Amino acid sequence: MTIDLEAFRARIAGDLQNLEESLREAESAGRTVMLDQASVGRLSRMDAMQQQAMAQELRARLITSRRRLQAALARIDAGSFGHCCQCDAELDPKRLAHDPAAVFCPDCVAERENG
Repeated sequence: MTIDLEAFRARIAGDLQNLEESLREAESAGRTVMLDQASVGRLSRMDAMQQQAMAQELRARLITSRRRLQAALARIDAGSFGHCCQCDAELDPKRLAHDPAAVFCPDCVAERENG
């Protein structure tokens, strides 16, 4: 099967652009919480700290996604996009359509999960 590399390149570039925007938003939400203890109750401070922790976790996941998409672009440039990184089998285009950053075929995924 033939994979339209330019279509995937454009999709990945768009996904990266959206990720960068989400990263900027998550970064501002994850900044240190500065609350005046005299005017804000303890529960409000705890809620603000929880919100900060959730934003920091979101930011970490977005960074991981960005790295995976950048690696997918590098595989397109290297000519290895659409092939399993472990056994070199062709990846199902439906799998790539769902996750263009996929690097393993289902057999290799199962092998890695089972140890």
